[in-house]
Amino acid sequence: MNHPSAPHQPISSELAEAMEFLRSVPVFADIEALELGKIVRVGVRKKYKKGTIILLEEETGAALFVIISGKVKIVRTDEDGREVILSILGENDFFGEMSILDGLSRSASVIAITKTELFMIHRRDFLKLMQDVPSVAIALLKEMTLRIRKADAQIKSLSLKDATGRVANVILQLADDIGTIRKGRVEIDELPLQQDLANMAGTSRETISRVIHSFIKKGLVEMRGNKLIIIDYDKFKSLFA
Repeated sequence: MNHPSAPHQPISSELAEAMEFLRSVPVFADIEALELGKIVRVGVRKKYKKGTIILLEEETGAALFVIISGKVKIVRTDEDGREVILSILGENDFFGEMSILDGLSRSASVIAITKTELFMIHRRDFLKLMQDVPSVAIALLKEMTLRIRKADAQIKSLSLKDATGRVANVILQLADDIGTIRKGRVEIDELPLQQDLANMAGTSRETISRVIHSFIKKGLVEMRGNKLIIIDYDKFKSLFA
């Protein structure tokens, strides 16, 4: 005797919104809707105030974090207690992937530099997802390779370039990470504090101020409040990359 199949449960608007968001994250772009729905259901959304320490260097990692909104800085502390900023991440970026893969402690701290909302996936759920959906593992490897290339470029900049070149490299890094391109111009909203920029460039706040003002005088960038605009991104990159 044939029984009628059970009707599919309708997807709530909240679930659909969360699935659409995850689809915009490169690691999850190729996942089937069924698997994506599972991830959304097991994940947890968390909100953090500006300045909150989200993760601490050397603590045990147990989750992958995807940024829904806001910005965070990835930092390490040197032997003298000074903060060294490795990168700044924004919407659709993720962090915590290294500890997810090897189960070891965090390699850096993560601090919210604006009000931030995150989507957290526990390690066991993410590892199972990579086993079930190989495209996730491939996409993660591509992203990690990209980050290694960026780290290599940052090391090269700090070791070989003068102060102007190092500041320019930080601006280019921010443009790539959190900038918005419009007709050849790149806008970096909510530029980090000058001390944060100095930490990224391995220089002083005074040098950051001097170099940015020199870029403004040369017509390379504009400042509108806390927004920095690279007037001609390709030209700027050709000069300093």
